[in-house]
Formats: sequence, structure tokens, C-alpha cells
Amino acid sequence: MKKVKLFCLPYAGGSAVIYSKWKKLIYPSIEIKEVELAGRGRRMIEPLIDNMEEMVEDIFHIIKEQISGPYALFGHSMGGLITYELCHKLKKEGYPDPAYVFISGRKGPQVKLRENTIHDLPDEDFIFEILKYDGMDRSVFDNKELANIFIPILRADFKMIETYVYRTPSELLNYHLSIFHGINDKAIQMNELLHWKEVTKKETEIFTFPGGHFFINEHSEQVINQINKTLTYHLEDSEHKVATPGELIFS
Repeated sequence: MKKVKLFCLPYAGGSAVIYSKWKKLIYPSIEIKEVELAGRGRRMIEPLIDNMEEMVEDIFHIIKEQISGPYALFGHSMGGLITYELCHKLKKEGYPDPAYVFISGRKGPQVKLRENTIHDLPDEDFIFEILKYDGMDRSVFDNKELANIFIPILRADFKMIETYVYRTPSELLNYHLSIFHGINDKAIQMNELLHWKEVTKKETEIFTFPGGHFFINEHSEQVINQINKTLTYHLEDSEHKVATPGELIFS
């Protein structure tokens, strides 16, 4: 199997550092490339980005020089939505298609938000809504220094999500997708995942894993096993499918 780069995009409020521990479990033939978003982690001093167009442009300029040979994309939650738009950006700019794309913890891009917007709520109301996702501990917001760091990041991220407008593309994507879903994720319904099948000409598989919205942290070993097997299968063009640790629901 050829060496493949796997560009990984984080969820709202997150940093690319969440993918660092994946390097211990990923196959040697797969190179994890952690894509850091502006205003956090090692890019903390840069201004935050709160709209999809600028975010995609920023990430495109980060990864375009690293695209040589096979590559794949992975994005969780907000990162999944960015990944989808990045796919179209790469196509528009004439770059080679990714060998594979993984979208995790995200309903289809066509699906409108069911909830009211929260990015412009007062701090206490905003924090209350954020804690519903079970991705952050209340103690983070009780610490004034940490709160001053994370609240602006989360506001910018949620503004980007909540102001995102899906536009029907002139052409569908032309590669395989795997959609990962936490079986206890109350924010996403199964019928909302099925819309991913409408964005590509190729096969879309939906896999479920134990856990809620942040199952990629709670059950990272199973997630990584699925990525390892999927990329090995597609890049080696195996004769038979490999057994998968995630539960295949639809293909």
C-alpha cells in the first residue's frame, strides 16, 4: 500500500491536537496530518474565523502544498462540514481527488439546523447550550482564564455552523465516503445521515460506534481501526472486504 496522508479537521471548540494520540494506532502506511484552525492551538495568536468561505480558503492554503500522492480527509462534527466544502474547493482549484473521505458526527450538509441559533446568546445561556453536547466540563467555564479562551473560539465556530448556507453544487463528488456516527448521539437522527448519499456519485457507507457525539474520543481505537481497514482496502484494491469494527448500517 502506498503511503497516504490523512488530513484531520477538529470539531467546534477543538484543536488539531485531539488527533495526536491517533498516531500510536494508525497503520505505518498512513500519515496523520493534523489541520489546526486559526485562533487555537499552535495558531492561537491568529484571528478567529467565523464564516465557512474564509475557513475553507484558509485550510486550502495550508494543505495544498502537502498534496502529493494519495491523500484522504477526516472531519468530525463542524470539521465534517468544513471537510465537505473543502472537497469542492480542491476540485474547483484543479487538485487531485482524495482517495477517500471520512465524515464523522455530522448530518448531511443539506439538512437545516433544528435548533435556534446560540452563538449570539449571553455567556451563561451560551455555556448552558454548549454543555448539552457533553464535550466540555463545566469546570472549564468556571475558570475565568480558560473561559476567556474557549468562549470566543466556540462563539466563532458556532457562528460559522449556524450561518452556513448549503448551495447545490454544479457537480457531485466522485469518490467514496464513510460516515461515522455515535449510536447515542442525540443531536443527529439516522435519516439526517442518509443525505450524505446525495453528495457523491460513488458509494457511501454509514457506520455506527458506541458513544455519543464525541465517540471519536471515547472510542478512538475502534474509529482508528475502521480508518486503517478502509484505507487499506481502497488503496490496495483488495479482492475481498475486510471485517469492520464499526457496525455497517447502510451502504
